[in-house]
Amino acid sequence: MIDFKRKGERTMAAKVGMVSLGCPKNQVDAERMMFKLREHGFELKQDAALADVVIVNTCGFIKSAKQEAIETILEFLELKKEGRIKAVICSGCLAERYKDEIMQQLPELDAVVGLGCDGEIADIINKVMSGESDGEYFADKLCLPLDGSRVISTQPFYAYLKIAEGCSNCCTYCAIPSIRGKYRSRSIESILDEAKWLAKNGVTELVVVAQDTTRYGEDLYGESRLPQLLRELCKIDEFRWIRTLYLYPERITDEIIDVIASEPKLVKYMDIPIQHCNGELLKRMNRSGDRRTLTALMKKIRAAIPDVTIRTTLITGFPGETEEQFNELSEFIGEIKFDRLGCFAYSEEEGTAAAGFADQIDEDERQRRSDVLTEQQMFISDELNERLIGSTLEVVVEGFDRYAGCCFGRSAKDAPEIDGKIFFSRPASGKRLTAGDYVKVEIEGTLDCDLLGTAVE
Repeated sequence: MIDFKRKGERTMAAKVGMVSLGCPKNQVDAERMMFKLREHGFELKQDAALADVVIVNTCGFIKSAKQEAIETILEFLELKKEGRIKAVICSGCLAERYKDEIMQQLPELDAVVGLGCDGEIADIINKVMSGESDGEYFADKLCLPLDGSRVISTQPFYAYLKIAEGCSNCCTYCAIPSIRGKYRSRSIESILDEAKWLAKNGVTELVVVAQDTTRYGEDLYGESRLPQLLRELCKIDEFRWIRTLYLYPERITDEIIDVIASEPKLVKYMDIPIQHCNGELLKRMNRSGDRRTLTALMKKIRAAIPDVTIRTTLITGFPGETEEQFNELSEFIGEIKFDRLGCFAYSEEEGTAAAGFADQIDEDERQRRSDVLTEQQMFISDELNERLIGSTLEVVVEGFDRYAGCCFGRSAKDAPEIDGKIFFSRPASGKRLTAGDYVKVEIEGTLDCDLLGTAVE
């Protein structure tokens, strides 16, 4: 463990704060770095503002994420200027994507750490605090650890399990392949070892993630092994819910549908990012399918899994999107009635193929279209929530809202940190509930996109 002291001060142990932004996959990377730090004797501070060294593990996917990352870095640089913290380090996707620029733009940073150097984070902090740092640390993306111990930063009853790194889909709007590199699956054995460790440490809800989970295993085994992996995960006794995110529609096979339908521990929840329904636009995105094939897929899923919750994400204002194509997307949403939906205005990202397309759409119009679909989905969500009134759902308790005077949590229909909440009163017995408990809740009403109810014995 490194010590810091100024003349006349007593020696004090180094404290490190981690702020991780963006997706769950980035969060897993941050958790691995935190374990490395703790292993090397650093004290981890939950409130980063109280640390000596702050690591901002950034997202660099789209414009809004980059802006959030820069604003967060600037906040901690201001604390450094005030003398409240000693050093600020930038890691993650923003650091990797802009490695030739970020130190020039933000010279106050003490270090910029690329993805390939995540495993060296403890040594880097030692160099920073001893004044021996070179400032920039980059290595081949393939050096990013795919496995290893973690410090769980979510609530202790759930955790993300990253089964692959990178992406090889090369969608024309997306910078992930250039940032993260090609798709690299972990071995089934490695994944199961980590899953068993999570289970032994109190995790009851497992959330399986990758840039494209349906592609899992193709690079290692020559075929998708997601169904096999999910069946093996279901054999781990401690897990109650297992959720899989980011299922690409073109790779959802009958076997994947069958395993989700048949395994009790697999929650009946499918996150399927379709981006659009118009075949011409999907082709320009380097995606496959069209309205007909997507409609057929949704009908097949709902026929096989009647109580399934389907989430999707959409992009509005992609280059060349006509008003007619946008209206087709709106009609499609009205027809399918997705249970959960996120809509994003197209973000023009340098280095992507789509950024070079000549027929870019005005940013205000991109956002207008996104707002229209978001409002449309709110009405659909309200309608679907109304249908749940009178039903009883199993809910995992997340906490107690002292302002509302009730507990809150999620059902299997809601992914953590993404979807809605259920606010509910304690059972008539007054039984005390704690985070991680699973209870039955009778749904009595709705509030915006959330549900209201009462826990029953």
